[in-house]
Amino acid sequence: MAVRFGKTLAEVTSRLKCLAEIRGITEMANPLRAEVVQLYKTLLFLGREYPKGADYFRDRLRAAFAKNKDVSDPEKIKELINRGEFVVKELEALYYLRKYRALKKRYYETE
Repeated sequence: MAVRFGKTLAEVTSRLKCLAEIRGITEMANPLRAEVVQLYKTLLFLGREYPKGADYFRDRLRAAFAKNKDVSDPEKIKELINRGEFVVKELEALYYLRKYRALKKRYYETE
């Protein structure tokens, strides 16, 4: 005697196929989401050493991402990602310069 839980195998299979299709549509709608999330995490990490403070940087970062949260055009999203990657490079350059100046000040005589 088989125990029934209120649904047949066909009903369960049909429901799973529906859920898979919905999930596939969602993933296709946001193919750049992973890049955006990774960019946000990178900027958040780099912002810990920002000269004006981590809180200042985090607030500005949140505001910038919130301002563009409704952008759905893939080309515009790619432009914004490129701009964010440029900011990452600028922050890295800022930190390297700060480190260089500190080492130079420590080990070389000032004129």
